[in-house]
Amino acid sequence: MRSMNFSFIFFYAMTLLLGANAFTAPPSPSSRFMTANIPAFTRAQLDTRRHNAIDSFNSIMKNWGKKANAAHILIKPRTLPEAEAKDFLLKLKEEIGNDPVKFAAAAKEHSSCPSAANGGNLGEFGPAQMVKNFDKVCFDEEVGVVHGPVSTQFGEHLIYIISRTGE
Repeated sequence: MRSMNFSFIFFYAMTLLLGANAFTAPPSPSSRFMTANIPAFTRAQLDTRRHNAIDSFNSIMKNWGKKANAAHILIKPRTLPEAEAKDFLLKLKEEIGNDPVKFAAAAKEHSSCPSAANGGNLGEFGPAQMVKNFDKVCFDEEVGVVHGPVSTQFGEHLIYIISRTGE
């Protein structure tokens, strides 16, 4: 089982580094012409996507075998403007401190996420299963502490890291 995972990661990494065509037939003359004439802004976008994919792969490898268990309080963008949501979460963070019981109660009362019913508990997850900013906090920051506000495309979060294994 371990070798199958390594094979997948190896081919994923090679695809990122060498490009998607690394394991296919050579490009036709027409596709080489089209690739050579891609506008510069499109090339920059492709480079950014490749860079983000490589960052994601590196994060997975750094955290290979780790699992995190976290809870969060989410304020969705439509609920409050970003600045107000951050201010609200900062005040809430002060009230909660690092108390998991208070955090769960606050999540039930204020979170916009369906996980609010469970005190914001998201359960156990591996690296790259959450969005980048959220994942970074869960695998790089201190356990047993409330972190945030953290901005993602889903809104503003307070994150309480319950536990982390595989370190």
